[in-house]
Amino acid sequence: MTEQFDFTTTEEQTDAVDTSVFGEDTRTEAKQIIARYPESRSALLPMLHLVQSVQGHVSPAGMKFCAEELALSVAEVSAVATFYTMYKRKPCGQHLVSVCTNTMCAALGGDAIYKALGDHLGVGHEGTAGEPGTEGSITIEHAECLAACDLAPVLQVNYEYYDNQTPEQALDLVKSLQRGEKPAPTRGPALSDFRGAERQLAGFFDDLDETVTGPSLATETVRGAELARDRGWTAPSMPDDAELPPLPEKK
Repeated sequence: MTEQFDFTTTEEQTDAVDTSVFGEDTRTEAKQIIARYPESRSALLPMLHLVQSVQGHVSPAGMKFCAEELALSVAEVSAVATFYTMYKRKPCGQHLVSVCTNTMCAALGGDAIYKALGDHLGVGHEGTAGEPGTEGSITIEHAECLAACDLAPVLQVNYEYYDNQTPEQALDLVKSLQRGEKPAPTRGPALSDFRGAERQLAGFFDDLDETVTGPSLATETVRGAELARDRGWTAPSMPDDAELPPLPEKK
């Protein structure tokens, strides 16, 4: 049985799922999310992040909760939750460590980083070392391109970047997390935990000033723009009367 079928339930099974874990505060915040959109079903993605901020994953209860709040079927919610990798079907650790193993990072050491961390933690892709949600527990995963090739190899902890990593640096980082420490990311705000990051992805910033504090760019990323500025390089502007190619004929 594949993971996606774990959420295939009969109507009777769905009715039996208890959603009481989502208290009044969560239900109030769900309504705030829904109010952001002209169509309630458009709120599903942040709603799934909200339930992950409560439970640390998207459970059958979380799917039923979203379905009830958005007037959708559980099957419709399940189809979305099982499509996106950011929605976890098993409880996550306090920290989610995502190691980029796409082409650039892999060539520069991403695979070696993933192996070093996997060997240390004793788990594989989407495995959790420690009791999920408890202090120092770690979930590790392969990540399919973290969009930071200029800083490869990179990894993320709860979606915050740690750039130019080596297996030794990554191992020290994970050991620090296991000790309850939260080393500062290379870029971005102070490190939260997985559930805190999910709350932000749902659109709730309980301390906005703290959330936006921290470096937001890397020297390597803006080097080309700096060179162009210093040397007076500019791109030619497009004339207002430029002739555009015709649109292809629909068949």
